[in-house]
Amino acid sequence: MDPDSVISHKFPVTAFKYNERDVVLYALGIGACGRDALDEKELNFVYHQDGQSRVKVLPTYVTVFTYREAPGILDLPGLEFDPRMLLHGQQYIEIYKTLPTSSSLQNKQVVAGLHDKGKAAVVELEMISYEKESGEPLCLNRSTLYLRGAGGFSKSSKPFSYSNYPEGQVFVQVPKTKPTAMYEDNVKQDQALLYRLSGDYNPLHSDPMVAKIAGFERPILHGLCSLGFAVRAVVNVICNGEPSSVKVIFGRFLHHVYPGETLVTEMWLDGFRVTYQTKVKERGKPVLHGFVDLRQIPSSL
Repeated sequence: MDPDSVISHKFPVTAFKYNERDVVLYALGIGACGRDALDEKELNFVYHQDGQSRVKVLPTYVTVFTYREAPGILDLPGLEFDPRMLLHGQQYIEIYKTLPTSSSLQNKQVVAGLHDKGKAAVVELEMISYEKESGEPLCLNRSTLYLRGAGGFSKSSKPFSYSNYPEGQVFVQVPKTKPTAMYEDNVKQDQALLYRLSGDYNPLHSDPMVAKIAGFERPILHGLCSLGFAVRAVVNVICNGEPSSVKVIFGRFLHHVYPGETLVTEMWLDGFRVTYQTKVKERGKPVLHGFVDLRQIPSSL
C-alpha cells in the first residue's frame, strides 16, 4: 500500500451515455413492478402510459454512473487488495435536478478518503456528473468501499486517515418509535443476475465459487441493488411515486442480502427527511439504514 499514490491519483474525465432502455432495465433490476405489474406508481418507471412521453427515472439510477464505463478502485496505483474481499460500506448521493430519461454526461472522479482500519482499508471515491451539453452538474456520488485484508499499512499508534470533506458529515439514528410507513418486497431468485446487466459484473453476485471464497454460502445481492429497493420503497410510499421529490440519499450497508429473501423497509418522516431501515424478514436482521432528504412532501401525506 502506498497511501500517497492513492490519494494523489488523478482520474481521467470520462464520458457516459444512457438512454430510456438503460433506465427501464435498471428499474426492473431493483424490483420495480415485481410485486405488482399493474402498480400505477411504478409502471411509470418501465412503461409509457396515460399520454406520458417518457418513463420517469428512479433516483438511485445515478449510482450506475460510478461503475459502468468508469474508472474505479482497480485503477488506483499503490493500492493492493483482493477484489473478492471488497464490500460496499455506504453510499451518499446528491441530486441537483430532475433526472432526464436519456443524457450524455461527463464524470469527474477523485479519491475522497483513505483510512487504515487495521484488518481492512476503507477507500472513498467521489464522482460528480455533468451534463455534457449544458455543463451543469447533475448529481454527486460518494462511494465508501471496505477492503478486507488490506489494512495495517500504517503505524498502529497513529493509523493513516485522510478525507477531503468534513468527517461525521453523515449520521443516522434509527428512531425507536412506530414507523410512519412500511413496505415489504420480495427479492427474486434471479434479481442479482438481472441487476448486473446495468453494468456491475462483480462475480461475487453471480459465481458460487467466488461467493464461497468471500465467506458466503452463495452469491449475494449487490449492495446498491438493496439501496435501490429501499429508496424505491420511499418513492412509492412517501413520495407518492414521484422520484423528482428526492434530493439527497444516504445508505449504510450493514449485512448482506441473498436473492430470494424478503425485504421490509420501515420509514420515519420528520420534516423533509425520511429515515429508513431495511430488514431481511426471514432472518430478522437489519441489512441497510440511512436517510432520504426530500424537496417537497406530497400533499397526500
